[in-house]
Amino acid sequence: MKRRDFVTAAAVGATAAASFPKFAISQGRIEWRMVTAWPRGLVPVHQGAERIAKRIELMSGGKMSVKVYAAGELLPAFGGWDGIISGACEMAHDTPYYHVGKCLGAAVYSAVPFGMTANEFYAWLTHGGGQDLWDKLYAQFGLKAFTQGPTGEQFFGWFRKEIKSVDDIKGLKMRTAGYGVNVLQKLGATVVTLPPGETFAALQSGAIDSVEWVGPYADLALGFHKIAKYYYWPGTSEPSVSGQVMMSKSKYDALPKDLQEIIRVTIEHEYSTIYSDYFAPSIGALNELLTKQGVQLRQVPRDVLMALGKASGEVIQELLDKADPASKEVLVSYLKFRKSILGYSRITQLAYMQARLLDFQYPGG
Repeated sequence: MKRRDFVTAAAVGATAAASFPKFAISQGRIEWRMVTAWPRGLVPVHQGAERIAKRIELMSGGKMSVKVYAAGELLPAFGGWDGIISGACEMAHDTPYYHVGKCLGAAVYSAVPFGMTANEFYAWLTHGGGQDLWDKLYAQFGLKAFTQGPTGEQFFGWFRKEIKSVDDIKGLKMRTAGYGVNVLQKLGATVVTLPPGETFAALQSGAIDSVEWVGPYADLALGFHKIAKYYYWPGTSEPSVSGQVMMSKSKYDALPKDLQEIIRVTIEHEYSTIYSDYFAPSIGALNELLTKQGVQLRQVPRDVLMALGKASGEVIQELLDKADPASKEVLVSYLKFRKSILGYSRITQLAYMQARLLDFQYPGG
């Protein structure tokens, strides 16, 4: 995100802090506000935020409630970071790489180009020290976060014209986020990060030429196929994107231990729930896009994949060279874990997927 956008968000956050009451504690009931980066009703992420709020209230026996605000209702889509710090809200449901301008290492907790898949990332987070490093990274800003809602493997995106070589990317105005912005810029694209509520209009008006969002289910809901008919896979810049729920560290630490645990477990439960929410409906959504909406599915050419891989390696090295100490510690840990699991994933996940595709008879149900 551009610096002026963060300045705007900060200004709005400060105004909101003055205009809205601070979180309430009435008759022993704790009331928090959660802002999201999503338009109300956006599948499946806004529903995920609502589920978290309902479960916190249910599991706490009503001792704690969370009111959910869609993007723009209390703060701008990317305003959660500043909103928590200013006191305009207590929680935010979004994606870490939206705040890479605030904290370079935050994007690691969303996606790294040619990085880890959803299950590999979660293994690093829970068994490779990733969560402890995240706590340390965000504590500098008075924040605490838990992961939720991975998309699974993403698509490369929507294009108005075919991508046959690297030259076809040069000069394109593209929408993506995180470290992928730097990767596409190296290939000659002009890249912007837009919230989901603004992306379709930008594509429709011609302000952008292509969109990287998620995958068939989420993309169908936003209607990109109405404008751009070429749909490319795989999404190397975002092998899987994880969301987050972040909150005020001091307010979280001040909660009773049972409420802290309810918040943690409730948010982390959404990791598997949202994962399946993206995956299962995408099967039918892709079929609809191809058979009813005239979408043409294309694989990213090998030479473009190689160029993307080369540019990704350069971007990650540049990030390592300029990162602040806490962000560098996160990046180094992530990259070491990625390297350590390559061989194991090859002889387990990859080998099984290839074996399953062999031409033998098998019942279809």
